[in-house]
Amino acid sequence: MTINCKGQLIDLITPKVMGVLNVTPNSFFDGGKYQDQSAILSQVEKMLKDGATFIDIGAYSSKPNAEYVSEQEEVQRMIPVVEMITKEFPTALLSIDTFRSEVARVGIESGGAIINDISAGHLDAKMMEIVARYNVPYIMMHMKGTPQSMQSLTQYDDIVKEMLLYFSERVHLARSYGINDLIADPGFGFAKTLEQNFEVFQKLELFNMLNLPLLVGVSRKSMIYKTLENNPEEALNGTTVLNTLALTKGAKILRVHDVKEAVETIKLWNKFNL
Repeated sequence: MTINCKGQLIDLITPKVMGVLNVTPNSFFDGGKYQDQSAILSQVEKMLKDGATFIDIGAYSSKPNAEYVSEQEEVQRMIPVVEMITKEFPTALLSIDTFRSEVARVGIESGGAIINDISAGHLDAKMMEIVARYNVPYIMMHMKGTPQSMQSLTQYDDIVKEMLLYFSERVHLARSYGINDLIADPGFGFAKTLEQNFEVFQKLELFNMLNLPLLVGVSRKSMIYKTLENNPEEALNGTTVLNTLALTKGAKILRVHDVKEAVETIKLWNKFNL
């Protein structure tokens, strides 16, 4: 199981880590931390040294009820960061976290290697066209609505069945555009209640029937800290527990804020799967 990133084949038989870099002032955990050049480059260097295969750059917070950000502002936040990281770390594989095709386009042209779309193309009909044109891997997440409306859209008859149908339809559409490298993200915390998050997690192995690499992003999310009755800052241990369980259920990419701990989790998990 491989994906092609800028001509480099990434083998996902051994799971990989995607480090999160939010260049937003309002992300739920690290909002505002990485706003100047020194802080950004220092964090990217740390994540790469700690073993991150990918760096996921987000310029629009997708937390529940996040404030709306214009396309122009998202570009202005995103592109200088992508260009700066590409110049400083030319071999880094950068993921552009956006649901807008224009941000995706300029992100790829500035050095991005992957598109990570929380809407799987639902919020911008031109997104798949852009992904296909530049022939980059495409992460498709499950979500209903927008970051502003998603928490009011948690009604399902059978959440896992409906999610599998959602992905089947999205995969069919992506293939019709000629997109080769697809990755599925169940979207923990997006249009799902706390109980629904855990139901999806419990049945996570069912998503392997999609025959796509599975990305899991639960790092420091509310499904952890609300269950443990603490806060995002205290949710690292819970994150590691769920990341371990995700690996046992077939996850191929762990999207995390804490790269070192996730890499160690994979190394230990691999000892049981030699």
